[in-house]
Amino acid sequence: MNLITFSGPPSSGKTSIILKTIEALKQRKISVGVVKFDCLHTDDDILYEKAGIPVKKGLSGALCPDHFFVSNIEEVVQWGRKIGLDILITESAGLCNRCSPYIKNITGVCVIDNLSGINTPKKIGPMLKSADIVVITKGDIVSQAEREVFASKVNSVNPKAMTMHINGLTGQGAYELSTILYDENLNVETVQGMELKFPMPSALCSYCLGETRIGEAYQMGNVRKMKLGDEDEQ
Repeated sequence: MNLITFSGPPSSGKTSIILKTIEALKQRKISVGVVKFDCLHTDDDILYEKAGIPVKKGLSGALCPDHFFVSNIEEVVQWGRKIGLDILITESAGLCNRCSPYIKNITGVCVIDNLSGINTPKKIGPMLKSADIVVITKGDIVSQAEREVFASKVNSVNPKAMTMHINGLTGQGAYELSTILYDENLNVETVQGMELKFPMPSALCSYCLGETRIGEAYQMGNVRKMKLGDEDEQ
């Protein structure tokens, strides 16, 4: 079984890209399943079910969804193997750009859209910088010049990644992505002992543990203060 991880900012088109890519994979008789990770609510699992795709969803609730992902990925892999999938795709929650839900030696795909802003690639951390494939969506809404400039910005942040333009509505470019994702010689039996490409955001403070009051008297643990430059004036 192959394991693929999709991530990207909110509303960048991850689910649409995955659906169109799976359509192309099914034409080649490749069985694909999806596990959708999110925070509070998602209806994406219904879209996958309507398309006849085996799907599970996991809601992290009050937990960081990437910590939730890492805590459950081994069980997810075993579920995929149990039902005999050729490819298991995990779709992460579209959240802050600091997230890094990629595993070493497991293909990571970052989906980012042309409408997010010309400087957005510089604002995205490991989610973009450590991806193996970068899919740029919504290119039909902007000009050719804007597409090229945006792709150049992506390439400057992650020059090693393969960059592709895919239309999530029509599926144009999805077949090309499907030919890259599946490797017959690859077999992921377990992710036990594998490492993340980049460490998770580090924070264990009073607010992580449920504190709601504001002020230094209530702040404990990993707390970082801004340097405002007026300490000497006080």
